[in-house]
Amino acid sequence: MEQTYLGLDIGTSSIKALLLDERQNLVAEASVPVSISRPHPLWSEQDPEEWWQACLTAIAQVRSASPSGFAALKGIGLSGQQHGAVLLDGDGNVLRPAILWNDGRCGREAEELQASLPDFVERASNIAMVGFTAPKVLWVRRHEPEVFKKTKKILLPKDYIRFRLSGAYVAEMSDAGGTLWHDIAGRKWDETLLAAGGIDRSYVGDLVEGSAPSAMLSDHLSRDWGLSTGSVVIAGGAGDNAAAAVGIGAVKGGEGLLSMGTSGVLFAVTDHLVTKPARALNAMCHALPNRWHVMGVTLSAASALSWFAETIGKGEKVGDLITEVEAFAKDKEQRANAPVFVPYLTGERTPHNDPEANGLFAGLRAQHGAVAMAYAVMEGVAFCFADDFDVLADAGTDLKSCFLVGGGARSTFWGQMLSDVIQFPLDLPAGAETGAAFGAARLGMLAAAAGIEAEICFKPDIKLSYAPKGGEKAFYAPRLARFRALYAAERQIRTSLKA
Repeated sequence: MEQTYLGLDIGTSSIKALLLDERQNLVAEASVPVSISRPHPLWSEQDPEEWWQACLTAIAQVRSASPSGFAALKGIGLSGQQHGAVLLDGDGNVLRPAILWNDGRCGREAEELQASLPDFVERASNIAMVGFTAPKVLWVRRHEPEVFKKTKKILLPKDYIRFRLSGAYVAEMSDAGGTLWHDIAGRKWDETLLAAGGIDRSYVGDLVEGSAPSAMLSDHLSRDWGLSTGSVVIAGGAGDNAAAAVGIGAVKGGEGLLSMGTSGVLFAVTDHLVTKPARALNAMCHALPNRWHVMGVTLSAASALSWFAETIGKGEKVGDLITEVEAFAKDKEQRANAPVFVPYLTGERTPHNDPEANGLFAGLRAQHGAVAMAYAVMEGVAFCFADDFDVLADAGTDLKSCFLVGGGARSTFWGQMLSDVIQFPLDLPAGAETGAAFGAARLGMLAAAAGIEAEICFKPDIKLSYAPKGGEKAFYAPRLARFRALYAAERQIRTSLKA
């Protein structure tokens, strides 16, 4: 049997496991759902033990589907949701639920952190957003001092899974930038930023490149899984978006991806550090050496449509709802008179950095039903990406090509709408929905010395290409302007009511 490589993606809604052979053919895959807890407004938490049990279940399913393939395992790559704070005591025990990337509770701490150093933004290459890790830790220090007192290690989600796989405390470059403790240009921890966050170097793991070895699979797991001890290397891995980029071969400057997952991300590779913190552009290292990336992030993308479908009782029939929307949209007059939706259901990051932003419908009339509102939801998400493209252009990023990935990429109607709204061609790669886990497996191959980057990180076949249709820019322009004005008005009202 050829050697195999396992990619694990620690997602917000599920844990995915994907096993590849040496030629990157799919051997087996599995997906196990995980739950989110929202005990208070703005809170978003998960139990790290649930991640681990879901990983074990997914790996067991892969192993059962291909016993011989799993027995040939040589490398593991990790990807995962970014920015989450997993707090451990000195024995490696979890002290509280992980605070996630879309948690908005720590606005006060984010403001105080950024004000704590005159050169904070220059050091971190980013503004202090509530979604990032450092403000979460400061929140725990303020509101749960007994937990903070016991805390000895702080890990990101995928790095906690690495700890459970190996016993090692290790982080990697692409995820580290979202902690606000990382010197992104220098690719190292920043002692000054760590101190501003109330911790020191002992709290964080060793740093490696995403394609480098980080640890070996533990002896007890190797024995449990029928593998030779000391034979399986674990790669540094990557944050989910950097891993997805590796999975579709976006590894050179000017190459990018648009991800339509739970959140939405516009990701562009750069060959030097590019920043635009004033417009909430995220700047971080890529998962491969000597490269960086920028990201525009919208916190509710495909999840906005899932939310609406659940609300109207069609949670299990999202595909049918999209089919109805497509029929609705064939009538241009209906589209022009549809309501406008702002999908800030969990706040928004780029370009507003506003965790308290709200979702809203505007322009509802008696003739509008669920299908018209669903159209508005899909269009509103596309408008968020228009904002992201605008910010990237403002930062001077020269995007030459862009792949479309994520669960929302299954809809060809939505894909075409995105291309029309952002006025940029999008390529749908084969296997677009398995990008992060696939990219993680590729990093596992690199760490196991299964080949060089050029051999492993090639681009996939293109399944479908979208190009902007003539006339659509003029159609969407007034609706996009209204979308932007609605957010500005909502923020003004919200601010005035607090006064």
